[in-house]
Amino acid sequence: MRLVVLVSSVASVSASHTTIHLLAAALARGHAVRVVEPWDIDLDERGRVQLRAFVLDGLGPDREALVETLRMRSAPRRTVAANDHDVLLLRVNPLDTAVVAFAQHAKRAGLRVLNDPDGLLATTHKSWLASLPPEVPRPRTVVTRSGAVAERFATTERGGVVVKPARASGGRGVGLVRDGLGELASAFDAASRAGDGWVVVQAYIPEADEGEKRLLWLDGELIGGYRRLRAPGDFRHNLRRGASPEAAEVDDADRRAVAALDPHLKRAGVWFAGIDLIGGRLVEVNVLNPGGAHFTTLLGGVAVGERLAVALERLGAAPAPDYQRGLEATR
Repeated sequence: MRLVVLVSSVASVSASHTTIHLLAAALARGHAVRVVEPWDIDLDERGRVQLRAFVLDGLGPDREALVETLRMRSAPRRTVAANDHDVLLLRVNPLDTAVVAFAQHAKRAGLRVLNDPDGLLATTHKSWLASLPPEVPRPRTVVTRSGAVAERFATTERGGVVVKPARASGGRGVGLVRDGLGELASAFDAASRAGDGWVVVQAYIPEADEGEKRLLWLDGELIGGYRRLRAPGDFRHNLRRGASPEAAEVDDADRRAVAALDPHLKRAGVWFAGIDLIGGRLVEVNVLNPGGAHFTTLLGGVAVGERLAVALERLGAAPAPDYQRGLEATR
């Protein structure tokens, strides 16, 4: 398999990152692996996507050594055609619409791109989950730029509301409002500034006191996950905010929730996702650069990097979808 992985920056990679788990597994299985940063993408005079790539072919599977090679930028560099590869895997965060555009060009030229760039603009916005049919279990939610709309909604939720940016990650701009409209206004402003201006106001789920599960969904299958417990004095379950991971079972309520979500993920062209649940209800779906491999592997005994590499092998050996044929079928 010839795999090219697009990352936000090689300077920021870590041995615990899902991307590094995947790269190590792919190299261990003997695949050709290249890594590209967003500013190393070109469109040539013939309209082809060209990549100035770090060539990792032949390196070993040691994750720490891979991180050192990438951070020091010591891997050989080569300009390669995107479409000379079997799969382009997008691992960028935050969303870069230029990257999406280049990925769409590569897809239309016949390259398999994951997750599908045509669905990213919709699925990476938190309004996507809120827009799904009611059989997809989730807290009551509104997505708005209006403080008045947020206020009307919050007054109907006696247990409080979580206020967060509609496009952001890592717990930035997220607030919990138990009561008080002044407190809501402050949280709304913080969330608005941290993202694209749209704000998610979501009913607080009491089971959040017991933690939040991060489950990994791969091509239609739940492959494992773990629970995140908030740090003392914080209501957020983000590991970057001091939350701690622990082992957790996938229960029936989790399976029902993910089963209801499954067809919507597939319809949007999602191949790999991180799904966050509290009390059997979906609170976020992460499709842009989903993480969770490290603690799912460590605590759940699932070799996530290996599972990803094997799944990519299956896709790399199959013909990529015919984009033009798909267009004709929809006319």
